[in-house]
Amino acid sequence: MTPASTYRLQIRPGFDLDAAADVAGYLRDLGAGWAYLSPLLASASGSEHGYDVVDTSTVDAARGGPDALSRFAGAARASGLGILVDIVPNHMGVARPRENAWWWDVLERGRASRFAGAFDIDWEYGGGRLRLPVLGAPLDEAVADIGIDAEAGVARYFDLEFPLASGTFDDVPAGGAADRDQVLAVLARQHWQVVYWREAETALNYRRFFTVTGLAGLRVEVPWVFEAAHAEVLRWMRDGLADGLRIDHPDGLADPGRYLETLAAATGGAYVVVEKILEHAATDHPERLPPWWETDGTTGYDAMAEIDRVLVDPAGEGPLAALDERLGSQAAPAWAELIHGTKRTIADTEQHAEVLRLVRCLDVPVPHAQDALAELLACYPVYRSYLPAGVDHLEHAATEATRRRPDLAGTIARLVPLLGDADGELARRFQQTTGPVMAKGVEDTGFYRWTRLGTLTEVGGDPSVFSLSVAGLHRAFERRQSAWPRTLTALTTHDTKRSEDVRARLSVLAELPQQWADSLERLRSVASCGDGRFDALVWQAVIGAWPLTPERLHAYVEKAARESGAHTDWLAPDEAFERRLHGVVDAAFGEARAEVEGFVASIRTHGWSNSLAAKLIQLAGPGVPDVYQGTELWDLSLVDPDNRRPVDFARRRELLARIDGGWIPPVDDTGAAKLLVTSRVLRARRDRPELFERYTPMEVVGAAAGHAVAFDRGGALAVATRLPAGLAARGGWGDTTLLRHSGPTVDAFTGRVFEGSAVAVADVLATYPVALLLPA
Repeated sequence: MTPASTYRLQIRPGFDLDAAADVAGYLRDLGAGWAYLSPLLASASGSEHGYDVVDTSTVDAARGGPDALSRFAGAARASGLGILVDIVPNHMGVARPRENAWWWDVLERGRASRFAGAFDIDWEYGGGRLRLPVLGAPLDEAVADIGIDAEAGVARYFDLEFPLASGTFDDVPAGGAADRDQVLAVLARQHWQVVYWREAETALNYRRFFTVTGLAGLRVEVPWVFEAAHAEVLRWMRDGLADGLRIDHPDGLADPGRYLETLAAATGGAYVVVEKILEHAATDHPERLPPWWETDGTTGYDAMAEIDRVLVDPAGEGPLAALDERLGSQAAPAWAELIHGTKRTIADTEQHAEVLRLVRCLDVPVPHAQDALAELLACYPVYRSYLPAGVDHLEHAATEATRRRPDLAGTIARLVPLLGDADGELARRFQQTTGPVMAKGVEDTGFYRWTRLGTLTEVGGDPSVFSLSVAGLHRAFERRQSAWPRTLTALTTHDTKRSEDVRARLSVLAELPQQWADSLERLRSVASCGDGRFDALVWQAVIGAWPLTPERLHAYVEKAARESGAHTDWLAPDEAFERRLHGVVDAAFGEARAEVEGFVASIRTHGWSNSLAAKLIQLAGPGVPDVYQGTELWDLSLVDPDNRRPVDFARRRELLARIDGGWIPPVDDTGAAKLLVTSRVLRARRDRPELFERYTPMEVVGAAAGHAVAFDRGGALAVATRLPAGLAARGGWGDTTLLRHSGPTVDAFTGRVFEGSAVAVADVLATYPVALLLPA
């Protein structure tokens, strides 16, 4: 069973499964095929996202618990909805050990624990102990804050508890406070060792998710671990509580392909998509999803990159690059150079523990192995390979690393055969490490340093690929229709750096680079953080998300600056820089407000046009379109947690009812025009699926033909405007004509009927910048 479309809901304590059940009828009316739920298994207390699962055997109580899932499933079925659920096989939450029974047992019993094999722990490196980087200072200083509760059998450090193995605390009087020497003596006898959090880079001896020590990697390649971690999820599938699964971070697994085979066998081949980023998705030669995987496709970042770029004016690349050069105190490095530097920094710092573990995998010492492995990670061109396939990626990295570091050529030559051995531990762990280095170096650092155009620095995108031609989009869509017709496509997710409507508005800057440069100069004259390039990022956030509250913007700029790491970071914030940064935010709502509002007013309608175009192209295009919660209206969100704010479903119901009553909404602040487009395309896909079974690029001729994207899906013909500022500047469509199959068709948005094989685009797009022509 394949969904016609999905609608993502963020299930959290403030919007639990019963709240989701209440909107099932709205999702049906909107036209969604399946409800797509964020993780549901029991997660760490207070978790808003659910990716820190602490108990795989039950539905999270704060999200409603098992009974609420049953009630939601009943409401979904009554509304004709399928159910897609996000699951997290790569890791478990261990930040509060008491909450995770598996982790607690490992801490209590060490290697003898029945769950020791569930986690990827290097016991030898820890001297037989599991190292926990949780202390706020070195142990000699932090010991004063560690208490031993002999009666409860635990050690306490502020709000954290750790189990004491039987017999290890007999010399501590019950009910009495242990002195310093007694505490140290007890800690020395344990199966775990608490260390200063800054020592994680060298002391850590368990695999984690990226750099998050509170998320410990699971070994789902072990049969009993797979079975235990998936028993509840598979029950949902058997009992009709779920129809399909979204797999979070498969690249962290030892063998993603084998995992998917096992999952397919366990689910009977249910619908499954994987959260997988493919490099250079908007080019003619993108990285391919492994075609042998038992999956229906990705979660849709590849489509996002393509759609964004077809709406970006290639003529803006030169002027925006020139502006970037003027803003910098020194020449900007090329994108490839920038991310090589950030990835190498990550390999040498935040992923240093993982590099050290790679070194420990060597059977015999290899001189300079640590340096060479870090350089290979920095040069790796994709998130990971899947040996024995993908050896070309390793060879590319080796060639590039050798070019950059000829002094390491001999070491690299010795390492490459080992890294290419699909059966070797070194190769397996190296494949699990390339992804975190890429993600932290590119998405979480590089994207905040490359600030020319915010549209391009999005998950799944490559900022060095500035734009995509209409022909390029057609080629990409034809590939998707041919190879992965059931893959998800997305415009916004819980992980995107900016929502689709923010990016759509920022894309206008590529059409009006001089206007943007002039406005940015005026804005910077009012307030600057002292770094011209970072000013560009901040003021783009202001322009792109306006109107928004000061609190949201303050939170965003602080996160962006610390992720960038150029002037401040999470570990050692620079108070002076951050004061200047927050001063820029204050100015946006004060002295610079008139400039901000004036500039937004000048580009807003073009941004709306881009938003509607992107929505139509995604929803009508090949694949299974996902609508992120709330984005059926304008949604001007920034990076998480901003994009997880509550959604006003009552407002959406009200507007949809008006549209269903015959209202043709204008393109204005209400966003109702976007709701119209979303609902009509989703309903068409659900109710008339035969109209969306093929993909044929359609021909548009005339002077303004370059401003149109048109394709036929097998009866449903989508037409969208691109580069709207340029279209307005040239005076509109003129004699531009859409060539199509003859026969009467009706525009799903306006109800207007069109006949004949040649139709004036000005007529088709007279009301909206988009149209969906369906057989009458």
